Amino acid sequence: MSDRDDEAAGTRTESVVDEFDADESSNETTIEFYGGRAASAVPIGLFICWAIVQSGLFGIAHTAGLIPGMLLALIVGMFLVKGDWKTYADTIFEGMTQRVAATAIVAWLWAGMFAETIQTGGFVGGLVWAASALDIGAALFPALTFVLAGLLATGIGTGYGTTVAFTALFFPAGVVLGASPVLTFGAILSGAVFGDNLAPVSDTTIVSAVTQDSDIGGVVASRFKYAIVPAIVAFALYVVAGSTMSGIEVAGDARQVFVDSAEPAGLVHLVSMSVVIVTAVRGRHIVEAVSWGLVVAIAANLAFGLAAPADMLVFRAPARSGIAQSVSWLPVVEVVDPQETAAVVGGSIFTGAEGFFPLIVLTLLIVAGARIMIRGGGFAALQNWLLDRVATTVTRAETVMVLGTASVNAMITINTAAEIAIAPYVSNIGRRFNLNGYRRANILDANTSALGYIFPWAGGVLVGVAAMQGLPEAYSWFEPSMMVNPVAVVPFVFHGWLLLVAFLFAALTGFGREYTPDRESEEVSRI
Repeated sequence: MSDRDDEAAGTRTESVVDEFDADESSNETTIEFYGGRAASAVPIGLFICWAIVQSGLFGIAHTAGLIPGMLLALIVGMFLVKGDWKTYADTIFEGMTQRVAATAIVAWLWAGMFAETIQTGGFVGGLVWAASALDIGAALFPALTFVLAGLLATGIGTGYGTTVAFTALFFPAGVVLGASPVLTFGAILSGAVFGDNLAPVSDTTIVSAVTQDSDIGGVVASRFKYAIVPAIVAFALYVVAGSTMSGIEVAGDARQVFVDSAEPAGLVHLVSMSVVIVTAVRGRHIVEAVSWGLVVAIAANLAFGLAAPADMLVFRAPARSGIAQSVSWLPVVEVVDPQETAAVVGGSIFTGAEGFFPLIVLTLLIVAGARIMIRGGGFAALQNWLLDRVATTVTRAETVMVLGTASVNAMITINTAAEIAIAPYVSNIGRRFNLNGYRRANILDANTSALGYIFPWAGGVLVGVAAMQGLPEAYSWFEPSMMVNPVAVVPFVFHGWLLLVAFLFAALTGFGREYTPDRESEEVSRI
Protein backbone atom coordinates (compact mmCIF):
# COMPACT_ATOMS: atom_id res chain seq x y z
CA MET A 1 0.00 0.00 0.00
CA SER A 2 1.36 3.42 -0.93
CA ASP A 3 2.21 6.22 1.53
CA ARG A 4 -0.85 8.09 0.27
CA ASP A 5 -2.99 5.07 1.07
CA ASP A 6 -1.51 4.87 4.57
CA GLU A 7 -2.16 8.56 5.17
CA ALA A 8 -5.74 8.43 3.87
CA ALA A 9 -6.52 5.22 5.72
CA GLY A 10 -5.18 6.64 8.94
CA THR A 11 -7.57 9.57 8.85
CA ARG A 12 -10.61 8.42 10.78
CA THR A 13 -13.78 10.39 11.19
CA GLU A 14 -14.68 11.34 14.76
CA SER A 15 -18.34 10.57 14.24
CA VAL A 16 -20.25 8.61 11.65
CA VAL A 17 -23.25 10.42 10.24
CA ASP A 18 -25.51 7.69 8.97
CA GLU A 19 -29.21 6.99 8.97
CA PHE A 20 -28.53 3.82 10.93
CA ASP A 21 -25.89 5.25 13.28
CA ALA A 22 -26.52 4.89 16.98
CA ASP A 23 -24.72 8.19 17.62
CA GLU A 24 -26.64 10.35 15.15
CA SER A 25 -28.28 12.23 17.99
CA SER A 26 -26.97 12.68 21.48
CA ASN A 27 -30.53 13.29 22.72
CA GLU A 28 -31.86 10.02 21.35
CA THR A 29 -33.55 7.80 23.91
CA THR A 30 -31.90 4.43 24.39
CA ILE A 31 -33.55 1.10 25.14
CA GLU A 32 -32.30 -1.00 28.04
CA PHE A 33 -32.58 -4.77 27.80
CA TYR A 34 -32.32 -7.62 30.28
CA GLY A 35 -29.06 -9.21 29.23
CA GLY A 36 -27.40 -5.96 28.25
CA ARG A 37 -26.68 -4.53 24.83
CA ALA A 38 -26.31 -7.98 23.26
CA ALA A 39 -30.03 -8.62 23.88
CA SER A 40 -30.90 -5.84 21.43
CA ALA A 41 -29.74 -8.18 18.67
CA VAL A 42 -32.30 -10.84 19.62
CA PRO A 43 -34.98 -9.76 17.07
CA ILE A 44 -32.52 -9.81 14.16
CA GLY A 45 -30.91 -13.00 15.48
CA LEU A 46 -34.24 -14.82 15.75
CA PHE A 47 -35.16 -13.69 12.26
CA ILE A 48 -31.91 -15.13 10.88
CA CYS A 49 -32.69 -18.44 12.61
CA TRP A 50 -36.19 -18.41 11.14
CA ALA A 51 -34.76 -17.76 7.66
CA ILE A 52 -32.27 -20.63 8.00
CA VAL A 53 -34.98 -23.06 9.13
CA GLN A 54 -37.52 -21.99 6.52
CA SER A 55 -35.24 -21.84 3.50
CA GLY A 56 -32.21 -23.92 4.47
CA LEU A 57 -33.88 -26.82 6.28
CA PHE A 58 -37.42 -26.84 4.87
CA GLY A 59 -36.51 -25.56 1.39
CA ILE A 60 -39.31 -22.96 1.33
CA ALA A 61 -38.30 -20.02 -0.90
CA HIS A 62 -41.19 -17.77 0.06
CA THR A 63 -40.64 -14.13 0.95
CA ALA A 64 -44.03 -13.77 2.62
CA GLY A 65 -43.16 -16.72 4.87
CA LEU A 66 -40.35 -14.69 6.41
CA ILE A 67 -42.73 -11.91 7.51
CA PRO A 68 -44.26 -13.75 10.51
CA GLY A 69 -40.72 -14.69 11.55
CA MET A 70 -39.72 -11.04 11.83
CA LEU A 71 -43.02 -10.11 13.49
CA LEU A 72 -42.63 -12.78 16.16
CA ALA A 73 -38.98 -11.84 16.65
CA LEU A 74 -39.99 -8.23 17.35
CA ILE A 75 -42.56 -9.42 19.89
CA VAL A 76 -40.01 -11.62 21.67
CA GLY A 77 -37.60 -8.68 21.83
CA MET A 78 -40.25 -6.58 23.55
CA PHE A 79 -40.36 -8.96 26.55
CA LEU A 80 -36.64 -8.42 27.10
CA VAL A 81 -37.03 -4.66 27.54
CA LYS A 82 -36.53 -3.13 30.96
CA GLY A 83 -39.25 -0.77 32.10
CA ASP A 84 -41.77 0.88 29.78
CA TRP A 85 -42.28 -0.79 26.39
CA LYS A 86 -43.39 2.45 24.72
CA THR A 87 -39.91 3.42 23.54
CA TYR A 88 -39.46 -0.04 22.02
CA ALA A 89 -42.78 0.23 20.19
CA ASP A 90 -42.01 3.77 19.01
CA THR A 91 -38.66 2.55 17.67
CA ILE A 92 -40.43 0.01 15.49
CA PHE A 93 -42.44 2.82 13.89
CA GLU A 94 -39.33 4.95 13.64
CA GLY A 95 -37.43 2.21 11.82
CA MET A 96 -40.25 1.53 9.39
CA THR A 97 -40.32 5.19 8.33
CA GLN A 98 -36.61 5.42 7.49
CA ARG A 99 -35.90 7.09 4.14
CA VAL A 100 -33.64 4.27 3.02
CA ALA A 101 -36.54 1.82 3.04
CA ALA A 102 -39.01 4.25 1.45
CA THR A 103 -36.61 5.11 -1.38
CA ALA A 104 -35.98 1.47 -2.20
CA ILE A 105 -39.69 0.63 -2.06
CA VAL A 106 -40.63 3.33 -4.56
CA ALA A 107 -37.96 2.13 -6.98
CA TRP A 108 -39.04 -1.52 -6.59
CA LEU A 109 -42.62 -0.70 -7.53
CA TRP A 110 -41.52 1.07 -10.73
CA ALA A 111 -39.03 -1.67 -11.59
CA GLY A 112 -41.67 -4.36 -11.02
CA MET A 113 -44.08 -2.74 -13.47
CA PHE A 114 -41.36 -2.40 -16.10
CA ALA A 115 -40.06 -5.96 -15.72
CA GLU A 116 -43.50 -7.54 -15.98
CA THR A 117 -44.46 -5.40 -18.98
CA ILE A 118 -41.48 -6.38 -21.14
CA GLN A 119 -41.91 -10.03 -20.19
CA THR A 120 -45.57 -9.76 -21.20
CA GLY A 121 -44.30 -8.34 -24.50
CA GLY A 122 -42.40 -11.55 -25.22
CA PHE A 123 -38.85 -10.44 -24.50
CA VAL A 124 -37.81 -13.86 -23.22
CA GLY A 125 -39.42 -15.46 -26.27
CA GLY A 126 -37.34 -13.17 -28.45
CA LEU A 127 -34.19 -14.35 -26.71
CA VAL A 128 -35.23 -18.00 -27.25
CA TRP A 129 -35.78 -17.28 -30.94
CA ALA A 130 -32.33 -15.71 -31.25
CA ALA A 131 -30.69 -18.74 -29.66
CA SER A 132 -32.55 -21.08 -31.99
CA ALA A 133 -31.79 -19.00 -35.08
CA LEU A 134 -28.08 -19.08 -34.30
CA ASP A 135 -28.25 -22.88 -34.02
CA ILE A 136 -26.47 -23.03 -30.71
CA GLY A 137 -25.38 -26.56 -29.79
CA ALA A 138 -25.09 -28.32 -26.44
CA ALA A 139 -21.48 -27.22 -25.81
CA LEU A 140 -22.16 -23.49 -26.17
CA PHE A 141 -25.69 -23.42 -24.79
CA PRO A 142 -24.76 -22.87 -21.10
CA ALA A 143 -22.39 -20.03 -22.04
CA LEU A 144 -25.05 -18.38 -24.19
CA THR A 145 -27.61 -18.88 -21.42
CA PHE A 146 -25.29 -17.05 -19.01
CA VAL A 147 -24.95 -14.09 -21.40
CA LEU A 148 -28.67 -13.82 -22.18
CA ALA A 149 -29.74 -14.29 -18.55
CA GLY A 150 -27.29 -11.55 -17.58
CA LEU A 151 -28.75 -9.33 -20.31
CA LEU A 152 -32.32 -9.86 -19.12
CA ALA A 153 -31.44 -9.43 -15.44
CA THR A 154 -29.54 -6.22 -16.18
CA GLY A 155 -32.52 -4.83 -18.07
CA ILE A 156 -35.35 -5.75 -15.73
CA GLY A 157 -33.37 -5.47 -12.50
CA THR A 158 -34.59 -8.68 -10.88
CA GLY A 159 -32.45 -11.77 -10.61
CA TYR A 160 -35.36 -13.74 -9.18
CA GLY A 161 -37.57 -12.91 -12.16
CA THR A 162 -34.75 -13.83 -14.53
CA THR A 163 -34.19 -17.14 -12.76
CA VAL A 164 -37.86 -18.05 -12.99
CA ALA A 165 -38.19 -17.03 -16.66
CA PHE A 166 -35.02 -18.75 -17.83
CA THR A 167 -35.67 -21.90 -15.81
CA ALA A 168 -39.09 -22.14 -17.44
CA LEU A 169 -37.74 -21.61 -20.99
CA PHE A 170 -33.98 -22.02 -21.33
CA PHE A 171 -33.54 -24.91 -18.90
CA PRO A 172 -35.80 -27.36 -20.77
CA ALA A 173 -34.36 -26.08 -24.06
CA GLY A 174 -30.88 -26.90 -22.81
CA VAL A 175 -32.01 -30.38 -21.76
CA VAL A 176 -33.43 -30.97 -25.24
CA LEU A 177 -30.25 -29.76 -26.93
CA GLY A 178 -28.15 -32.13 -24.84
CA ALA A 179 -26.54 -29.57 -22.54
CA SER A 180 -25.71 -30.54 -18.97
CA PRO A 181 -28.76 -29.68 -16.79
CA VAL A 182 -26.69 -28.75 -13.73
CA LEU A 183 -24.39 -26.56 -15.83
CA THR A 184 -27.33 -24.86 -17.55
CA PHE A 185 -29.00 -24.12 -14.21
CA GLY A 186 -25.71 -22.79 -12.87
CA ALA A 187 -25.44 -20.52 -15.92
CA ILE A 188 -28.95 -19.18 -15.30
CA LEU A 189 -28.07 -18.37 -11.69
CA SER A 190 -24.79 -16.75 -12.76
CA GLY A 191 -26.66 -14.52 -15.20
CA ALA A 192 -29.02 -13.53 -12.41
CA VAL A 193 -26.02 -12.64 -10.23
CA PHE A 194 -24.56 -10.46 -12.99
CA GLY A 195 -27.77 -8.51 -13.55
CA ASP A 196 -28.65 -8.20 -9.87
CA ASN A 197 -25.21 -6.72 -9.26
CA LEU A 198 -25.03 -4.37 -12.26
CA ALA A 199 -28.61 -3.35 -13.12
CA PRO A 200 -29.53 0.26 -12.22
CA VAL A 201 -33.08 -0.85 -11.35
CA SER A 202 -32.02 -3.88 -9.31
CA ASP A 203 -33.26 -3.88 -5.73
CA THR A 204 -29.77 -4.72 -4.46
CA THR A 205 -28.24 -1.89 -6.50
CA ILE A 206 -30.79 0.56 -5.15
CA VAL A 207 -30.34 -0.49 -1.52
CA SER A 208 -26.54 -0.56 -1.73
CA ALA A 209 -26.47 2.95 -3.20
CA VAL A 210 -29.01 4.46 -0.81
CA THR A 211 -27.56 2.93 2.36
CA GLN A 212 -24.08 4.18 1.44
CA ASP A 213 -25.28 7.71 0.53
CA SER A 214 -24.36 7.34 -3.14
CA ASP A 215 -26.17 7.99 -6.41
CA ILE A 216 -27.25 4.95 -8.40
CA GLY A 217 -25.76 6.08 -11.72
CA GLY A 218 -22.35 6.64 -10.17
CA VAL A 219 -22.45 3.31 -8.34
CA VAL A 220 -23.30 1.39 -11.52
CA ALA A 221 -20.59 3.15 -13.52
CA SER A 222 -17.97 2.51 -10.83
CA ARG A 223 -18.73 -1.20 -10.39
CA PHE A 224 -18.45 -2.22 -14.05
CA LYS A 225 -14.73 -2.89 -13.72
CA TYR A 226 -15.43 -5.34 -10.88
CA ALA A 227 -18.22 -7.16 -12.71
CA ILE A 228 -16.82 -7.54 -16.22
CA VAL A 229 -13.63 -9.54 -15.48
CA PRO A 230 -15.44 -12.26 -13.45
CA ALA A 231 -18.10 -12.34 -16.17
CA ILE A 232 -15.52 -12.94 -18.93
CA VAL A 233 -13.84 -15.69 -16.92
CA ALA A 234 -17.21 -17.26 -16.11
CA PHE A 235 -18.16 -17.26 -19.80
CA ALA A 236 -14.92 -19.06 -20.64
CA LEU A 237 -15.53 -21.62 -17.90
CA TYR A 238 -19.03 -22.33 -19.22
CA VAL A 239 -17.61 -22.87 -22.71
CA VAL A 240 -14.99 -25.31 -21.39
CA ALA A 241 -17.36 -27.11 -19.03
CA GLY A 242 -20.07 -27.26 -21.69
CA SER A 243 -17.77 -29.21 -24.02
CA THR A 244 -16.85 -31.73 -21.33
CA MET A 245 -20.05 -32.29 -19.32
CA SER A 246 -22.66 -34.52 -20.91
CA GLY A 247 -26.41 -33.99 -20.99
CA ILE A 248 -29.51 -36.21 -20.80
CA GLU A 249 -31.06 -38.18 -23.65
CA VAL A 250 -34.56 -36.92 -24.53
CA ALA A 251 -36.90 -38.96 -26.70
CA GLY A 252 -38.68 -37.27 -29.64
CA ASP A 253 -38.20 -33.95 -31.39
CA ALA A 254 -39.10 -31.69 -28.46
CA ARG A 255 -36.71 -28.99 -29.67
CA GLN A 256 -39.16 -27.93 -32.37
CA VAL A 257 -41.65 -26.93 -29.66
CA PHE A 258 -39.38 -24.08 -28.62
CA VAL A 259 -38.63 -22.96 -32.16
CA ASP A 260 -42.33 -22.79 -33.05
CA SER A 261 -43.32 -20.87 -29.91
CA ALA A 262 -40.53 -18.28 -30.01
CA GLU A 263 -41.04 -14.92 -31.75
CA PRO A 264 -38.26 -12.51 -32.79
CA ALA A 265 -40.48 -9.45 -32.26
CA GLY A 266 -39.87 -9.62 -28.50
CA LEU A 267 -36.29 -8.49 -29.11
CA VAL A 268 -37.63 -4.96 -29.65
CA HIS A 269 -37.55 -4.64 -25.87
CA LEU A 270 -33.79 -4.40 -26.07
CA VAL A 271 -34.63 -0.78 -26.82
CA SER A 272 -36.81 -0.52 -23.70
CA MET A 273 -33.98 -1.93 -21.59
CA SER A 274 -31.44 0.41 -23.16
CA VAL A 275 -33.60 3.43 -22.34
CA VAL A 276 -33.63 2.52 -18.64
CA ILE A 277 -29.93 1.67 -18.45
CA VAL A 278 -28.67 4.72 -20.36
CA THR A 279 -31.00 7.14 -18.57
CA ALA A 280 -30.07 5.85 -15.12
CA VAL A 281 -26.33 5.75 -15.78
CA ARG A 282 -26.47 9.33 -17.09
CA GLY A 283 -27.63 10.34 -13.64
CA ARG A 284 -31.35 10.94 -14.00
CA HIS A 285 -33.74 10.15 -11.17
CA ILE A 286 -34.32 6.37 -11.01
CA VAL A 287 -38.10 6.83 -11.09
CA GLU A 288 -37.72 8.96 -14.21
CA ALA A 289 -35.45 6.40 -15.87
CA VAL A 290 -37.80 3.48 -15.25
CA SER A 291 -40.85 5.55 -16.21
CA TRP A 292 -39.32 6.30 -19.62
CA GLY A 293 -38.50 2.63 -20.06
CA LEU A 294 -42.06 1.68 -19.14
CA VAL A 295 -43.50 4.18 -21.62
CA VAL A 296 -41.30 2.79 -24.41
CA ALA A 297 -42.20 -0.79 -23.45
CA ILE A 298 -45.95 -0.09 -23.50
CA ALA A 299 -45.65 1.73 -26.83
CA ALA A 300 -43.65 -1.16 -28.33
CA ASN A 301 -46.16 -3.75 -27.10
CA LEU A 302 -49.03 -1.85 -28.74
CA ALA A 303 -47.20 -0.82 -31.93
CA PHE A 304 -45.90 -4.30 -32.72
CA GLY A 305 -48.88 -6.23 -31.40
CA LEU A 306 -46.82 -7.92 -28.71
CA ALA A 307 -49.48 -7.45 -26.05
CA ALA A 308 -53.03 -6.13 -25.92
CA PRO A 309 -53.94 -3.20 -23.65
CA ALA A 310 -55.74 -5.63 -21.34
CA ASP A 311 -52.51 -7.64 -20.95
CA MET A 312 -50.92 -4.60 -19.37
CA LEU A 313 -53.88 -3.17 -17.46
CA VAL A 314 -57.42 -4.46 -17.15
CA PHE A 315 -60.38 -3.78 -14.84
CA ARG A 316 -62.46 -6.96 -14.47
CA ALA A 317 -65.64 -5.47 -13.06
CA PRO A 318 -68.71 -7.43 -11.89
CA ALA A 319 -71.70 -7.51 -14.25
CA ARG A 320 -73.87 -5.75 -11.67
CA SER A 321 -71.80 -2.56 -12.09
CA GLY A 322 -73.84 -0.29 -14.34
CA ILE A 323 -70.92 2.04 -15.03
CA ALA A 324 -68.72 -0.87 -16.09
CA GLN A 325 -71.43 -2.03 -18.48
CA SER A 326 -71.59 1.37 -20.13
CA VAL A 327 -67.83 1.60 -20.72
CA SER A 328 -67.20 -2.06 -21.50
CA TRP A 329 -66.18 -1.04 -25.01
CA LEU A 330 -62.89 0.26 -23.60
CA PRO A 331 -60.00 -2.19 -24.17
CA VAL A 332 -59.04 -2.11 -20.50
CA VAL A 333 -62.51 -2.86 -19.10
CA GLU A 334 -63.94 -6.36 -18.92
CA VAL A 335 -67.33 -7.24 -17.44
CA VAL A 336 -67.29 -10.62 -15.69
CA ASP A 337 -69.62 -12.88 -13.78
CA PRO A 338 -68.28 -12.92 -10.19
CA GLN A 339 -69.46 -16.51 -9.80
CA GLU A 340 -67.19 -17.64 -12.64
CA THR A 341 -64.35 -15.08 -12.68
CA ALA A 342 -63.05 -12.95 -9.84
CA ALA A 343 -63.62 -9.21 -10.16
CA VAL A 344 -60.08 -7.83 -9.95
CA VAL A 345 -57.56 -5.42 -11.42
CA GLY A 346 -55.03 -7.23 -13.57
CA GLY A 347 -52.34 -6.85 -16.19
CA SER A 348 -48.56 -6.50 -16.06
CA ILE A 349 -48.61 -3.02 -14.53
CA PHE A 350 -50.64 -4.26 -11.57
CA THR A 351 -49.01 -7.67 -11.09
CA GLY A 352 -45.51 -6.22 -11.53
CA ALA A 353 -46.03 -3.90 -8.58
CA GLU A 354 -48.02 -6.41 -6.54
CA GLY A 355 -45.22 -8.95 -6.70
CA PHE A 356 -43.05 -6.72 -4.51
CA PHE A 357 -45.63 -6.26 -1.73
CA PRO A 358 -44.33 -9.12 0.50
CA LEU A 359 -40.74 -7.95 0.06
CA ILE A 360 -41.77 -4.40 0.94
CA VAL A 361 -43.40 -5.48 4.20
CA LEU A 362 -40.44 -7.70 5.08
CA THR A 363 -37.99 -4.89 4.36
CA LEU A 364 -39.83 -2.45 6.64
CA LEU A 365 -39.82 -4.98 9.48
CA ILE A 366 -36.11 -5.75 9.08
CA VAL A 367 -35.23 -2.06 9.14
CA ALA A 368 -37.29 -1.78 12.34
CA GLY A 369 -35.32 -4.68 13.86
CA ALA A 370 -32.06 -3.03 12.88
CA ARG A 371 -33.22 0.22 14.47
CA ILE A 372 -33.94 -1.57 17.75
CA MET A 373 -30.42 -3.01 17.74
CA ILE A 374 -29.09 0.52 17.27
CA ARG A 375 -31.18 2.02 20.09
CA GLY A 376 -30.25 -0.87 22.38
CA GLY A 377 -26.52 -0.40 21.84
CA GLY A 378 -25.88 -3.74 20.18
CA PHE A 379 -24.91 -2.12 16.92
CA ALA A 380 -22.40 0.21 18.59
CA ALA A 381 -20.92 -2.65 20.63
CA LEU A 382 -20.39 -4.84 17.58
CA GLN A 383 -19.06 -1.94 15.54
CA ASN A 384 -16.58 -0.94 18.25
CA TRP A 385 -15.39 -4.52 18.62
CA LEU A 386 -14.80 -4.83 14.89
CA LEU A 387 -12.99 -1.49 14.73
CA ASP A 388 -10.86 -2.06 17.84
CA ARG A 389 -10.05 -5.75 17.47
CA VAL A 390 -10.51 -6.75 13.82
CA ALA A 391 -10.78 -3.90 11.31
CA THR A 392 -7.68 -2.09 12.52
CA THR A 393 -6.34 -1.22 9.04
CA VAL A 394 -8.09 -0.29 5.83
CA THR A 395 -7.17 -3.66 4.29
CA ARG A 396 -8.54 -5.61 7.23
CA ALA A 397 -11.59 -3.35 7.33
CA GLU A 398 -12.46 -4.07 3.71
CA THR A 399 -11.83 -7.77 4.22
CA VAL A 400 -14.22 -7.73 7.18
CA MET A 401 -16.79 -5.91 5.04
CA VAL A 402 -16.50 -8.51 2.26
CA LEU A 403 -16.61 -11.59 4.50
CA GLY A 404 -19.24 -10.08 6.81
CA THR A 405 -21.56 -9.33 3.92
CA ALA A 406 -21.00 -12.82 2.50
CA SER A 407 -21.70 -14.46 5.88
CA VAL A 408 -24.97 -12.61 6.45
CA ASN A 409 -26.13 -13.45 2.93
CA ALA A 410 -25.30 -17.10 3.52
CA MET A 411 -27.75 -17.04 6.45
CA ILE A 412 -30.52 -14.70 5.25
CA THR A 413 -31.83 -16.17 2.04
CA ILE A 414 -33.53 -13.09 0.55
CA ASN A 415 -30.57 -11.08 -0.70
CA THR A 416 -32.20 -7.64 -0.37
CA ALA A 417 -33.22 -8.37 3.20
CA ALA A 418 -29.69 -9.52 4.00
CA GLU A 419 -28.25 -6.41 2.39
CA ILE A 420 -30.40 -4.10 4.50
CA ALA A 421 -29.41 -5.99 7.65
CA ILE A 422 -25.64 -5.66 7.01
CA ALA A 423 -25.67 -2.21 5.36
CA PRO A 424 -25.21 -0.22 8.61
CA TYR A 425 -22.05 -2.16 9.47
CA VAL A 426 -20.55 -1.64 6.03
CA SER A 427 -21.39 2.06 6.15
CA ASN A 428 -19.91 2.71 9.57
CA ILE A 429 -16.75 0.64 9.15
CA GLY A 430 -16.12 2.12 5.71
CA ARG A 431 -16.68 5.69 6.87
CA ARG A 432 -14.32 5.17 9.76
CA PHE A 433 -11.58 4.74 7.16
CA ASN A 434 -12.93 7.44 4.85
CA LEU A 435 -13.81 4.91 2.14
CA ASN A 436 -15.82 6.42 -0.70
CA GLY A 437 -19.54 5.63 -0.85
CA TYR A 438 -19.13 3.98 -4.25
CA ARG A 439 -16.52 1.60 -2.87
CA ARG A 440 -18.69 0.68 0.11
CA ALA A 441 -21.76 0.17 -2.09
CA ASN A 442 -19.81 -2.06 -4.47
CA ILE A 443 -18.49 -4.28 -1.68
CA LEU A 444 -21.98 -4.52 -0.18
CA ASP A 445 -23.82 -5.27 -3.43
CA ALA A 446 -21.40 -7.69 -5.07
CA ASN A 447 -21.38 -10.15 -2.19
CA THR A 448 -25.11 -9.76 -1.64
CA SER A 449 -25.77 -10.60 -5.29
CA ALA A 450 -23.27 -13.47 -5.40
CA LEU A 451 -24.24 -15.37 -2.26
CA GLY A 452 -27.94 -14.94 -2.93
CA TYR A 453 -27.71 -17.43 -5.82
CA ILE A 454 -25.20 -20.04 -4.66
CA PHE A 455 -26.19 -21.99 -1.58
CA PRO A 456 -29.03 -24.57 -1.74
CA TRP A 457 -31.15 -22.57 0.71
CA ALA A 458 -30.60 -19.23 -1.06
CA GLY A 459 -33.75 -17.54 -2.33
CA GLY A 460 -32.43 -17.25 -5.90
CA VAL A 461 -31.73 -20.99 -6.05
CA LEU A 462 -35.03 -22.01 -4.51
CA VAL A 463 -37.18 -19.90 -6.84
CA GLY A 464 -35.43 -21.62 -9.75
CA VAL A 465 -36.04 -25.04 -8.24
CA ALA A 466 -39.69 -24.12 -7.70
CA ALA A 467 -40.00 -23.16 -11.39
CA MET A 468 -38.28 -26.39 -12.36
CA GLN A 469 -40.81 -28.45 -10.43
CA GLY A 470 -43.54 -27.25 -12.79
CA LEU A 471 -41.77 -28.43 -15.94
CA PRO A 472 -43.09 -32.04 -15.88
CA GLU A 473 -46.63 -30.63 -16.13
CA ALA A 474 -45.69 -28.13 -18.83
CA TYR A 475 -43.86 -30.61 -21.07
CA SER A 476 -44.90 -34.23 -21.47
CA TRP A 477 -41.35 -35.32 -22.26
CA PHE A 478 -39.81 -33.69 -19.16
CA GLU A 479 -39.30 -36.25 -16.39
CA PRO A 480 -38.75 -35.47 -12.69
CA SER A 481 -35.35 -37.15 -12.90
CA MET A 482 -34.21 -34.31 -15.18
CA MET A 483 -34.49 -31.75 -12.38
CA VAL A 484 -31.34 -30.50 -10.67
CA ASN A 485 -30.53 -31.05 -7.00
CA PRO A 486 -29.78 -27.61 -5.46
CA VAL A 487 -26.69 -29.04 -3.76
CA ALA A 488 -25.24 -30.16 -7.10
CA VAL A 489 -25.37 -26.68 -8.64
CA VAL A 490 -23.26 -24.97 -5.95
CA PRO A 491 -19.86 -25.33 -7.71
CA PHE A 492 -21.25 -24.23 -11.09
CA VAL A 493 -22.50 -20.74 -10.23
CA PHE A 494 -19.21 -19.51 -11.66
CA HIS A 495 -19.92 -15.80 -11.77
CA GLY A 496 -21.10 -15.74 -8.16
CA TRP A 497 -17.94 -17.38 -6.85
CA LEU A 498 -15.69 -15.28 -9.07
CA LEU A 499 -17.36 -12.06 -7.93
CA LEU A 500 -16.66 -12.99 -4.31
CA VAL A 501 -13.02 -13.79 -5.18
CA ALA A 502 -12.71 -10.50 -7.09
CA PHE A 503 -13.69 -8.44 -4.07
CA LEU A 504 -11.47 -10.38 -1.71
CA PHE A 505 -8.64 -9.61 -4.14
CA ALA A 506 -9.67 -5.94 -4.26
CA ALA A 507 -9.77 -5.73 -0.45
CA LEU A 508 -6.38 -7.40 0.03
CA THR A 509 -4.56 -5.52 -2.75
CA GLY A 510 -6.38 -2.18 -2.70
CA PHE A 511 -7.45 -2.50 -6.33
CA GLY A 512 -10.07 0.15 -7.13
CA ARG A 513 -9.98 1.55 -3.60
CA GLU A 514 -11.24 5.13 -3.35
CA TYR A 515 -11.40 7.43 -0.37
CA THR A 516 -13.91 10.18 0.22
CA PRO A 517 -11.53 12.98 -0.86
CA ASP A 518 -10.85 11.13 -4.15
CA ARG A 519 -14.38 11.46 -5.45
CA GLU A 520 -17.50 12.70 -3.73
CA SER A 521 -20.63 10.75 -4.59
CA GLU A 522 -23.60 12.95 -5.40
CA GLU A 523 -26.57 13.60 -3.15
CA VAL A 524 -28.89 10.72 -2.41
CA SER A 525 -31.78 13.06 -3.27
CA ARG A 526 -30.88 12.50 -6.91
CA ILE A 527 -32.15 8.95 -6.52
